[in-house]
Amino acid sequence: MKHILVQFAQREAHPTIQFIKYGIGGAIATATHLVIFFSLALWVFPAMRAEAFLDGYLIQWLNVEMPALTDAEVQRNFRINNGLAFLLSNMVAYLINFHWVFHPGRHRRAVEVTLFLVISTISLVVGIQIGIWIMRWFNVGTMVSQFGNVVAAVMINFVCRKYIVFKG
Repeated sequence: MKHILVQFAQREAHPTIQFIKYGIGGAIATATHLVIFFSLALWVFPAMRAEAFLDGYLIQWLNVEMPALTDAEVQRNFRINNGLAFLLSNMVAYLINFHWVFHPGRHRRAVEVTLFLVISTISLVVGIQIGIWIMRWFNVGTMVSQFGNVVAAVMINFVCRKYIVFKG
């Protein structure tokens, strides 16, 4: 048991422990993203509707007044809010991956950061588009569609960060 716990305190870890650490770091980065995203979606660039499944519960629970929005406005603000949330949550993800999960040094730092940002941006764009498609196809709200964004990001980012950005 002690051997397993030691692996959580260092970069050197069994692949299973590394994936768990990636999951923990990803959960922290995802939580950062979601807090920023939903704060923006509720108070800055509205992207939620009171009548949408789950959105309405959050709006009611927080007692927020939401303006009437068209589908185009919701989708535009969904993109804007995800883009802004991405900036801080991606920095959190990089720092956790760099310091705790993976071994840096496969590339020079500038190349490593650039690859990290490019891959993260690709997963963001793919995730946002999946979220928009979920909104359109299933006629659901922002909270449900945001789940598609998160799933896409996790799948793309782990593989690319492990095998392209960092040493593994």
